[in-house]
Parts: sequence; structure tokens; C-alpha cells
Amino acid sequence: MQKIYQLLLASMIGIELFLGIVVAPAIFFPKGLDGVLSHFQSGLIMSGIFDKFSYPLLLVSAFCLLYDLFTYKGQYFRLILSAIVMVLSVVFVFYFCSYILQAQSLGETATKTSHFQEIHTWSEYTLKASLVFQCLLFFIPFPTRRFR
Repeated sequence: MQKIYQLLLASMIGIELFLGIVVAPAIFFPKGLDGVLSHFQSGLIMSGIFDKFSYPLLLVSAFCLLYDLFTYKGQYFRLILSAIVMVLSVVFVFYFCSYILQAQSLGETATKTSHFQEIHTWSEYTLKASLVFQCLLFFIPFPTRRFR
């Protein structure tokens, strides 16, 4: 079960890094294709991607939290990190993504407000913080039973 935990966590870390490093720049700043998509249209594409990404993010975060709850052996740090990742995932999906999708459905003018920009910036910070805590979870060793 521990290997599944690590595989799922590594997969989420890899997907988040890939979305941030490869996908977002390719969609928002395509080389040699200037003017093909507006910034708003690129945002719609990215929102569709993050909308689909939100389901695995929530499932993996919940799995990690449940695993750490059931295998809890006096290690508060892993449990706290898993809880933080779960909270950040829930906030990202149900608050930030929901708001961004709703604003985009109102049209391009709704996405040009300072409030939208602020919400979008905080959604990026939330996902980056989640990524950092997921990396910590991945590299912190699991507790082992030691018999004396």
C-alpha cells in the first residue's frame, strides 16, 4: 500500500510540474503562433485542463490523508502535511477553480477585473504550496516498526 501511496503522490507532483512548466507556457505563449488564440481563449483551455485535473487531485489527496490516518504511528508531521495538502486541494478545486470557471462563463470582461486577477494569483500560490507539501510528503521517510 505504501508503494501505491508513493506512486500516486509522485504522479500528482509530476502532473503539477508538467502543467506549470510545459502546458501553461505552451498554451499562453505559443512560439511561432502569435495571434492564434487570445489570452481569454488560452485561459479557457487551461481552465478545462485544471477542471479535469481537479478530480485526481482530490482523490489522491484524500487517499494520502486516509493512508496517513490509518498508518499513524505517532508521526504528527506526516499527518499534518497530508491534512494541509487535503485542505489546499479542496480550497483550490471548490473555491478558486469554481470562481475562475464561473467568471469565465460571464465573458472576457469578467476576467479582466482586479478581483479576478487576485483570485487567479492566489490559486497559483495555493497550487504551488500544495506542490511543496506534496514533495515534503514524498521525501519524508515512513515510520518503521523496530523491535528491540
